[in-house]
Amino acid sequence: MGAGLVRPATLVRRPRHSVSERPFLVIWEATRACPLACLHCRAEAATARHPEELDGAWARRVMDQVAAFGRPAPLFVITGGDPFQRPDLTELIAYGTGLGLRVAVSPSGTPTLTPESLRAVRDAGAVAVSLSLDGSTAARHDAFRGVPGVFERTLEGWWAARALGLKVQINTTVSRDSLEDLADIAALVRREGAVLWSAFLLVPTGRGQRLDPLTPEAIEDVLHFLHDCGAVLPVKTTEGHHFRRVALQRAVLDARGEPPALGPLYGRLRARAASARLFEGERRPVRRAPLDVSSGRGFAFVSHTGEVHPSGFLPVPAGNVKNRPLTEIYRGSPLFTALRDTSLLGGRCGACEFKPVCGGSRARAYGTTGDVLGEDPYCAYEPGSFPYQAELRPLTERTA
Repeated sequence: MGAGLVRPATLVRRPRHSVSERPFLVIWEATRACPLACLHCRAEAATARHPEELDGAWARRVMDQVAAFGRPAPLFVITGGDPFQRPDLTELIAYGTGLGLRVAVSPSGTPTLTPESLRAVRDAGAVAVSLSLDGSTAARHDAFRGVPGVFERTLEGWWAARALGLKVQINTTVSRDSLEDLADIAALVRREGAVLWSAFLLVPTGRGQRLDPLTPEAIEDVLHFLHDCGAVLPVKTTEGHHFRRVALQRAVLDARGEPPALGPLYGRLRARAASARLFEGERRPVRRAPLDVSSGRGFAFVSHTGEVHPSGFLPVPAGNVKNRPLTEIYRGSPLFTALRDTSLLGGRCGACEFKPVCGGSRARAYGTTGDVLGEDPYCAYEPGSFPYQAELRPLTERTA
């Protein structure tokens, strides 16, 4: 392959600052209250708010601690449960915005998701919302969410948010329920418009422990299909860090005109995409690997009671904001510093040449093996098996 066909510097996106000093993203679980009964719910949400939930004063202190990381401030996402179950939500958004934080909200498709509530969060200073879509039809989505009418409310909220000038991210859980529907979901996202489509690869935590996991081979097919989707809409994964490996491998293979060796699921997804006319029309000019951010490495999660975790799907506490500032926990706790050191990874992740830009899902490693530094069992890649690794060496030799 000619040296000019792949330009390594353009393939991987990284935060412009050191992720050892400052996270790119902080998510705060404002409440676990939510009237839905989603099959995969990490929080195992309940109908009532928890008595030890952070009150307004502590919520403000959390945002003070996030702002203390300095500029540029991390993106601050208020999630749940359903954050609209908090009556002080708009006051808190306004406070965070006043500190210079970029605030986003992740509501559920409940009756509280209305044009009026979305206008209120926008007027308070929120810049974006993320909504969940786990099926291309009401029957599929509502069955997964456990309550009828959620699909229609989600679409109406999507339209209202766009009309209000809010950025909209769409999140989709990749499970056996949604697997064969992914092409139609992608077509819906492209048609309705979103700044980002995030495919979440299931982690066995919360209610998600009761769902049957996908095979590593099926996930490999899904990741390559998502890479294809990147030609027509912006795509990322949540807890699918090996999507970065796939993007790098495909940059080389596509430049060489060599198709990847994949399974029958990939063929079915491509065929369904053709029927849905997903890839017709205008193409996006540049596809790059998703931003190099993962648990504890550019990412922090604050629970409804103030516990700090590397992510919402990795329920191992590193401290509590009531006892120690978030800046100190993120920068100096043994858990967070270990997660930023890829030399500590075990199993195939530890042996993998892609670990500096992937590292595997630490949440899934913990959920399946109990070891936060173990291998990600959902990855099908065998270290050293990519034949053109030398062409990507400038990227994969970087340190954590």
